[in-house]
Amino acid sequence: MDKLVASFQKNKFEEVRVQIKEFKGYDLLDLRVYTTLKESEEKVPTGKGLSINVSHFYDLKKALLEAEVILRENHLLNE
Repeated sequence: MDKLVASFQKNKFEEVRVQIKEFKGYDLLDLRVYTTLKESEEKVPTGKGLSINVSHFYDLKKALLEAEVILRENHLLNE
């Protein structure tokens, strides 16, 4: 299964994509930076990112929720 879940602009030339992918028989959650090639408008993946087995999804979710609490406590989120 290859499925794009979400994407958002990181800066003028890069975007972050959250995808569910299969690689060598493993189901992975892939968070990857894509960049725009100078010679075209095509977005290509970079080496910057993280691929984890989907079995670690709840560990990642828990860590992000804990990070959100700290960011809110320190007024680092713009809402």
